[in-house]
Amino acid sequence: MRRKIKKRKEIIKDSIHGSVKVTKFINYIMRDGKKNTARKVVYMALDEIKKREKKDAPAVLFETALDNVGPTMEVRSRRVGGANYQVPREVRQERQLSLAMRWIISAAETKKGSPMYKRLADELILASKNEGDAIKKRENVHKMAEANKAFAHFAW
Repeated sequence: MRRKIKKRKEIIKDSIHGSVKVTKFINYIMRDGKKNTARKVVYMALDEIKKREKKDAPAVLFETALDNVGPTMEVRSRRVGGANYQVPREVRQERQLSLAMRWIISAAETKKGSPMYKRLADELILASKNEGDAIKKRENVHKMAEANKAFAHFAW
């Protein structure tokens, strides 16, 4: 018997850019419940993007970056007859978004030497142009899925 589908809490759009994705991104950046600090980092990063790219809507570039980084295929471990296989699977839309956010944040965190908002702005700009560490991560995941295509028949 299947378990009940979990009712997800509805996320409110952020006040400045009117986007649910920006609110989720703020929640991903937040550490130790410090939401105001996370808000400042994200909004400063979006302002930095606005300054550098000379575009009015940094939220559009943000959405493009998330779409570019989100993987379409990934590998999941599956145990069959005593052996573990890396089975390629399609990625659901919600998971694509969460992975993209996580990868962009981790790529920005690994760089050192400048404030977080600048590193985040750099990574978002690069991701919107299909460059940067987050895009490399997506490419590696796609390569793994491609390499293990032979085990696709083990998908459940």
